[in-house]
This record gives sequence, C-alpha cells and structure tokens, in this order.
Amino acid sequence: MINVVVHAFVTLFVIVDPIAVAAIFIGLTHGGDDSYRRRMAVRGTAIAAIVLLVFAFVGEYLFRALGITLPAFSIAGGALLFLLAIDMVLARRSGLRSTTVSEEREADQKEDISVFPLAIPLITGPGALTSVLLLMEKNSGDLILDVAVVGVVLAVMALTYAALAYATSVTRLLGVTGVNVVGRVFGIILAALAVQFILNGLKGSGLI
Repeated sequence: MINVVVHAFVTLFVIVDPIAVAAIFIGLTHGGDDSYRRRMAVRGTAIAAIVLLVFAFVGEYLFRALGITLPAFSIAGGALLFLLAIDMVLARRSGLRSTTVSEEREADQKEDISVFPLAIPLITGPGALTSVLLLMEKNSGDLILDVAVVGVVLAVMALTYAALAYATSVTRLLGVTGVNVVGRVFGIILAALAVQFILNGLKGSGLI
C-alpha cells in the first residue's frame, strides 16, 4: 500500500512538476492582480484534477473499445514519458509539457487561461494522463489501491495549486537556474520511470 502511494506520488509529482508550471504561470498571468492569479490557479487545478480522475476511470474502457491492449499502451506511454524526460533534462520546450509559442500568443488574447493552456496541457498533459491510466491499471481493480491513487492525484493537485498561488515567491526564490535544475533532476527520475513502464509493457505482452 505504502509502496503504491509513494510510487504514484513520485510519478505524478515529477511529471506535473509544479515548480516549472508556476514559472510559466507567472508569464501567462502577467498584468493580472493577485485575485486574478488565485482565481486562475483554483480553476486550473480543479479542472486538471477532474480531467485526470475521469481519464483514470474511463481511459481503460476507451482503449478496450479501440482494441488497444494495456501492455501496448504501457510501452507507448513509457516511450512518451521518456521523450518528456529528455525535454526536462535538456530544459527545452517541445509542447509535451509546456505551451508552444503559438499557444502563448493565443493565451495572451484570453482573459481566462484556466482551461487552456493552464489545465491542459500545462498541468494535465499527455504524460500525466498516461501515468494516471498506467497507475490505475497496475492496481488490477483493487478498490483500496484505486482510492489511494485518487488521493495521490488530489494531493499533487493541491501542491500544484500551492505552487501557483505562491508562484511569484517560488520563482523569485529559485530563479531561472534553480527552476531548470529542479526540472533536470525530475527529468532523470522520470526517465527511469519511463523505462520501467516500457519493461512492464514488454513483460505483460510476453515479449520478455
């Protein structure tokens, strides 16, 4: 039980990376007051939590309907997470875990950024969705473990909200270099997790 909770927490926290999201959040909400930033933070994290939880419980049935096996999804998800880890280690922006230039331009023209690009794709990107589904799949229908994963999702979203609410202080404290260092460390951890997902998928398919 404890191992499942720790594994789920580390996986989601590393992928969501609240500190990096907070740094981007500052740029997206420039010109807004503290009240506006808090409102966007609340809405963004709430929407992200709902999307993650819905995907956690519905995602498996969706893939079954499409004829996609869980081992195949585990391998594909691991590959995707590995690419995400490379982005984090190199501190580059590809759109997997951050907004692209065109997305930022669109966000500049919108007053409400809570859904896009904050909730999706900054907080709830492909990596987070993939990880939640894989974590739920590993529980094999165990209700207690499923509840534990749901609790972890809510805890990570709460920490993400805290990072956004105090984004100015966090980024001022760490600076650009500090944010990149944290991202690189998380990237190395995520790379190892991604490889494990791929190995699990290969094992589940009988290839190894």
